[in-house]
Amino acid sequence: MAEAHDTYKIIYQNLIDAGCDENIIEKCMRFVKNGKAFDMIPILSKHRKTLLDSVHTGQKQIDCLDYLIYALKKQR
Repeated sequence: MAEAHDTYKIIYQNLIDAGCDENIIEKCMRFVKNGKAFDMIPILSKHRKTLLDSVHTGQKQIDCLDYLIYALKKQR
């Protein structure tokens, strides 16, 4: 059975792996330490939206490049 310290380490590592900055990690880990991990959901949801927005931005940029490559090849 996982101990509280193991759970703490797992959550901490997950936040790092999710690309959370130090500020987000600090806030979330305070909730975990106080036994209120559920209260970090709004912070995590906001970070998720930020990540998803960057994915969408990247996809739009890829689409622009794909179109430009297509147009250039068509001119050949």
